[in-house]
Amino acid sequence: MPRDPRYDILFEPVQIGPVTAKNRFYQVPHCNGGGYRDPSAAAAMRRTKSEGGWGVVFTEQCEMHHTSEITPFIELRLWDDRDMPMLSRMAEAMHEHGALAGIQLAYSGINGPNLYTREVPLAPTSLPIRTFTNDPVHARAMDKEDIRDLRRWYRNAFVRAKKCGFDLVCLYGAHGFGIIQHFLSRATNHRSDEYGGSLENRSRLMRELVMEARDAIGDSCGVSLRLSLDEIVGDLGFANAEVRDMIQMHAELPDIWDLAHGTWEDCSGASRFKDEAAQQDLVAGIKALTPKPVVGVGRFTSPDVMVKQVKAGVLDFIGCARPSIADPFLPKKVEEGRIEDIRECIGCNICITGDMTMSISRCTQNPTFMEEWRKGWHPERMNAKGDSSTVLVVGAGPAGMEAARALGERGYQVVLAEAGTDLGGRVSRECMLPGLSAWGRVRDYRQYQLSQMAEVDIYFESALGAEDILDFGFEHVVLATGASWRDDGVARFHVTPLPKTGDLPVYTPDDLMAGKVPSGRVVLYDDDHYYMGGVLAELLVQNGAQVTIVTPAAYVSEWTNNTLEQAFIHQKLANMGVDIQLNRAVTALSEGGVTTACSYTGAARDLSADAVVLVTARRQNDALWQTLQSRADDWAEAGIKSIKVIGDAQAPGPIAWATYAGHRYARELDTPDIGDALPFRRELAELGAH
Repeated sequence: MPRDPRYDILFEPVQIGPVTAKNRFYQVPHCNGGGYRDPSAAAAMRRTKSEGGWGVVFTEQCEMHHTSEITPFIELRLWDDRDMPMLSRMAEAMHEHGALAGIQLAYSGINGPNLYTREVPLAPTSLPIRTFTNDPVHARAMDKEDIRDLRRWYRNAFVRAKKCGFDLVCLYGAHGFGIIQHFLSRATNHRSDEYGGSLENRSRLMRELVMEARDAIGDSCGVSLRLSLDEIVGDLGFANAEVRDMIQMHAELPDIWDLAHGTWEDCSGASRFKDEAAQQDLVAGIKALTPKPVVGVGRFTSPDVMVKQVKAGVLDFIGCARPSIADPFLPKKVEEGRIEDIRECIGCNICITGDMTMSISRCTQNPTFMEEWRKGWHPERMNAKGDSSTVLVVGAGPAGMEAARALGERGYQVVLAEAGTDLGGRVSRECMLPGLSAWGRVRDYRQYQLSQMAEVDIYFESALGAEDILDFGFEHVVLATGASWRDDGVARFHVTPLPKTGDLPVYTPDDLMAGKVPSGRVVLYDDDHYYMGGVLAELLVQNGAQVTIVTPAAYVSEWTNNTLEQAFIHQKLANMGVDIQLNRAVTALSEGGVTTACSYTGAARDLSADAVVLVTARRQNDALWQTLQSRADDWAEAGIKSIKVIGDAQAPGPIAWATYAGHRYARELDTPDIGDALPFRRELAELGAH
């Protein structure tokens, strides 16, 4: 199908200094949990973006000198020449399908604790290191010699980056993570010399570093400045008005201005708190201050919104991180007139957890993210069909839908049997909760894809028993029957059911999602620690309840520190009047309320309540699996080659775990049994000299 002409503007080439991007799709730097540990995995992921049509593809943050590193986080490194082969491979991968290759060079300054190198951190002013974990380390104030050293280190990094084959070099000064921002901000720059005080002085290091880049590599590499649109740290912060003054003062300094909101939490806000194009007000009008192109972000998923940004003169490039993860082929699908095939980002921020947990990143919508090299998975191409022909998928939640979609793409004849009356399972229930409407895209994308597949038949109101399955004659059966929330309090703090006297009404998340929402004084006990407890507290307040959250953790919705949501959740709940009781566990249920105890001392107190909501553990809905397992001797006679259980029915987890499980099942069906072998590739560090 030809491209819709209204999107033509997105495919115009744009010059960035000495290089030209083939279109306006700009994959801004983003982390992936791989960094120096998994460089081939990261390179293959970036190659996929290039194949998908992005005009510009950047690395993540790349530490450019050993005196500033952010261990335990795993980023790229360009400390010396030995790091160059890894980065050369990445640049080559980005170039493979015509993208400009960009590298983001970072000197973390007051954000670099140097826990690995043990170097004393350097910053504009002597202050405690600012990290996610409040490391008990101070930075030393840089003197003039340090600044000269820093300029030399950057120059060396620029030259190495050019030799590696990069077309664009980004100087990182956004999200509070870069030395340039630390000099620009009066919150971190208390100097009284020519590098402090006035905006012109605080901009001096930025000017010097850009000029070093121009002198060293500017004849063939474009120079980008990535800065925060508004630091949002109080009166001393580098605010939006001052950002505009600074850009006007240095209108032609870089080849492109890359602008991102405030802290990482503000810039990459989850869809629960940030809409698409949420940063438009902060960036609007900046293009009029400079003749150089401007790129900005805003979790752009709609081509129409992208066009509006360009035509309104807000942006020259559409910057994307999370949308490029959810669908690396987003530009190509727009170009080919396949808008309905775009896997839209849901803004859950599960991708960010890979970086925050020092693991490998995931995506709820795109199970192949970071598996392109490790497992050879491609986001748009499945492996060929195996020897079998028919598969029965039981359960149409996220795992079952993804399994059916991917199996259909491989060419199997698939029947998807759903006990209910619609598709989506837990996704359809959860996307009705406050702030989670975008999560319905997990269902919507797969529902559309399934509707286009002649190979897949869907049957509703089909609650199957073991006898039904044995009678059908399918060669393979996969059970994706989900899980249910427990009503007995068992989770992490309690591994046996809570004691209960009296008839205090007890509710689970399943009850609330089914419309059974209590009123009056409600205690919500959260020993799950992800999003569900906070979201249900909002729902209860919206329905008129007086809510107290009790959690044995030190934070409400503690694990959402990894999705950058925790502070927003606490603030919203507090503003809604929710009483938040941290470091306490519910220990007993009684007629008039609950007993809670300090997580550390066990000191108890009673809390009056008309009802309690237990957001604790989930229990697999695996009764069908257990029955079929007990009849394994009958499988062969029924023509069944395999029966497997996947997703929440195997072990409850986030939705991203479910879509991954469905995809993995589909990929691995009819493939050779690898026994005890590792199911993915990895890279090992070489041994140094004795």
